[in-house]
Amino acid sequence: MLTGPQMHDHLAERVRKLFGTVPMRLQVAALPWRRRDDSLEIMLITSRDTGRWVLPKGWPEAREPLCTAAAREAAEEAGLTGKVSPLEIGRYFYAKALASGEEVPCEVPVFPLQVDAIADDWKEKRSRTRKWVSAAEAAAMVAEPDLSQIIAYFGTDPDRFAA
Repeated sequence: MLTGPQMHDHLAERVRKLFGTVPMRLQVAALPWRRRDDSLEIMLITSRDTGRWVLPKGWPEAREPLCTAAAREAAEEAGLTGKVSPLEIGRYFYAKALASGEEVPCEVPVFPLQVDAIADDWKEKRSRTRKWVSAAEAAAMVAEPDLSQIIAYFGTDPDRFAA
């Protein structure tokens, strides 16, 4: 009997054979933000593999609420804590490159995180760079067009999504 990752791979292969594609996987992202001198700032981080600018994101664990998972990813990947909104601001899709070289399609709901504290030391400090930028800059820096639109939309009125 197959268990764990082997079972997942087996089921994914069955779905691919039946429907011609790998099933969509779910990740979650935090949109870290703060007000600074009457302007809105968004924090982006670099991805570990390609160094492109992204939001903190990752896989939800067990029965963890999606907004809680997004806040956890922000703490692990960027050293950020704060108030996460339970309201999803939008979703984007991208192809996640796995260590095996395989690409899997991912759907990513995005949850705003109003940042209260920024750690000097955090779990992934040595493998990522973080940067505060304006919403317009953040929208231009990310590679995914749907994510760019989500960030630009959020920048027009972040208070409507405050936790």
